[in-house]
Amino acid sequence: MTARIYRPARTAMQSGTAKTERWLLEYEPEAPRQIEPLMGWTSSSDMKSQLKLWFDSEAEAVAYATRNGIPYRVEQPNDPKRRSISYSDNFKFSRVGQWTH
Repeated sequence: MTARIYRPARTAMQSGTAKTERWLLEYEPEAPRQIEPLMGWTSSSDMKSQLKLWFDSEAEAVAYATRNGIPYRVEQPNDPKRRSISYSDNFKFSRVGQWTH
């Protein structure tokens, strides 16, 4: 069973960068979820899919996986690209598109 090591992205409800600096190791599912026939719930016999391990750095997560013989793959984070624009740029005379109502 392969483990996935990644840094989770912030949720859509977050404007800051809190809780995005830590790395997460979690297992990929071995088998798909099954629908339980009586109640219609989804279930899985895979217990490792419930395991989530948090690390302060990527190196710690990789060291843990190699020390315990866990095959892993590392996904590098896509950091957002911040554009710095000014509100006053909307009213410049040299603006490309004309500002009208």
